[in-house]
Amino acid sequence: MRQIRSMFKDLQLVKPNGKVRLGVRKYLRLKRAQDIIEGIAWASVVAVIVMFLAAGGLKDITDVPSALDAASRLTALIGTDLLLIHMLLVARVPWIDKFYGHDKATLAHKRLGKPVLYFIVAHFLASLIGMAITDGRTLIAELTYLITDVPDMLTASLALALMILVVVTSLNFARRKMSYEAWYIVHVMSYASVLLAVPHIFTSGTDIAGKPVQTIFWVTLYLFVAVNLIWYRVLAPIIRGFKMNLSVQAVVAESSDATSLYITGKNIEQLGGQAGQFYMLRLLTPKQWWRPHPFSISAAPNNQFMRFTIGNRGDDTAALQKLKPGTRVMVEGPYGVFTEERRTKEKVVLIASGIGIPPVRALAESMAARPGDITIIYRVRSDEDAALLGEVRVIARRRGFQLHVLTGPRGKDGSWMNHDTDGLPDQARLTVMAPWVSDSDVYVCGPEAWTKIVRKSVIRSGTPEENIHAEEYSW
Repeated sequence: MRQIRSMFKDLQLVKPNGKVRLGVRKYLRLKRAQDIIEGIAWASVVAVIVMFLAAGGLKDITDVPSALDAASRLTALIGTDLLLIHMLLVARVPWIDKFYGHDKATLAHKRLGKPVLYFIVAHFLASLIGMAITDGRTLIAELTYLITDVPDMLTASLALALMILVVVTSLNFARRKMSYEAWYIVHVMSYASVLLAVPHIFTSGTDIAGKPVQTIFWVTLYLFVAVNLIWYRVLAPIIRGFKMNLSVQAVVAESSDATSLYITGKNIEQLGGQAGQFYMLRLLTPKQWWRPHPFSISAAPNNQFMRFTIGNRGDDTAALQKLKPGTRVMVEGPYGVFTEERRTKEKVVLIASGIGIPPVRALAESMAARPGDITIIYRVRSDEDAALLGEVRVIARRRGFQLHVLTGPRGKDGSWMNHDTDGLPDQARLTVMAPWVSDSDVYVCGPEAWTKIVRKSVIRSGTPEENIHAEEYSW
């Protein structure tokens, strides 16, 4: 505790990175790696279709029931394959996070949710209608028969119901009305839906049972996804938590609605990570142990502590403001690509708003740069209410960076800056503050809607979109 207070009383900064590789080749290598990953994913879908056709999936179509049976089988195979990819995207595995980052992987996960549901529902309806025609029953009578008399169909029906619930609560209108805690509980059910559906795939599915190649393919796919999920989301954080004995060492108020948590433990430098990244922080208290929250580190990684600066947003974050020192924690991560590894230009512009300052402050501390290479723009309501502003000012002064603090209410007409008496558009003011913005890497962190406005302004100022880095940690 005394050591932490002493360090930030004098603001002892970590040594900046000695050098960083720049140039467009860096971006091209990233795109090639993404192409390979996406190619493998699509290859698995193609493999499923090929195995279905090779096994004569279309040869037995002679009437409506047989056509519906073929459609049921194919949609089930494609839907299941996409479902496993869908789950893997949010497994927080390092090899996905490294190339895509949390926000892009999460966005792909959300976009894939509806197609997965459509395929699974199509499988259910085609199967139900086809069997009802064959058995001469009504749809309700056939559904009752399947649930009560066919092995594993009851659990499969429950799996479908849970999947529909998960997808519906992921839609924007529903998610806006839900707390993070309620949303988290519902989405844990997605794992239950997959587990409930597994038995009927192998006992009732004619495309897998008794076919060695198909069985090996699907068992391997399921195990691959399960191992990644269980290890990276469950076992690794637990093992590291006990091994490093992580706990809250100090709780320091930074502004009227932001607090810094200092986490210490044994060999804390082994957590690794880079400035700009975030962790899933799980507080081992009676009310909060069961769910993690994403927070960026607000100081560059060091061998003494890791620090999270957290704004009070009225949910669990309100309780964090009064957390007691000594509280045990577990962390998952590091995650995210809001780091210097994505940098390709010599000049850098760091833009933050409100509680978006933690990763920007950490980047300013650690980035390789000469005086004048980096410009920091910090949008705040007031100097007194701005978390970490004093530290940012010290970093800028010591390292020779330009710092612009935009204080006061935002301007009109969708401006992301404070009110300007001259009435200049944002991009004009931006080019005055950062003349090299069009030939710079621009890092933006703040509320989602605000970040979108900044991104548009930066593009209008001439910065290529691939040089703009913004990562959302929202759920």
